[in-house]
Amino acid sequence: MNAIDFTPLYRSTVGFDRLANLLDSALQQNHGNGYPPYNIEATEENEYAITVAVAGFKESELDIQTERGVLTIRGEKSASEKEERKYLYQGIANRTFERKFELADHVKVVDAQLENGILRIDLVKEIPEAMKPKKISIGSGSNTIEHKKDVAA
Repeated sequence: MNAIDFTPLYRSTVGFDRLANLLDSALQQNHGNGYPPYNIEATEENEYAITVAVAGFKESELDIQTERGVLTIRGEKSASEKEERKYLYQGIANRTFERKFELADHVKVVDAQLENGILRIDLVKEIPEAMKPKKISIGSGSNTIEHKKDVAA
């Protein structure tokens, strides 16, 4: 099954086009060979962490960017370092990589740390005040909004 028919979703919802497109692209996306391995974890209610095993990479050889809701992690070994070594056996893959993660709305990268060959990227979902639930009081039919006037002393 290569595609899902989202027609019923479009008939009963408004504004969920991005969700349908995201699901469709996730199903069609080829994740390749799975290098480098990674974990995604929820650390708190609205906080997340992505850990990527980047053994052999220095901080200067890694690039982390976000653009239009996509977090991209790239790693590239310098050409001089590749040429310096002559391996008899190479079990640690120090090859160039690019890993992309789709971020939900209002998810932001807040920190990145590299320690012992593990890259940790901390994310937080910050819901704007305008989108948080609000209590609406029920009025008696008259104007229930009071405007305060500035009183000059």
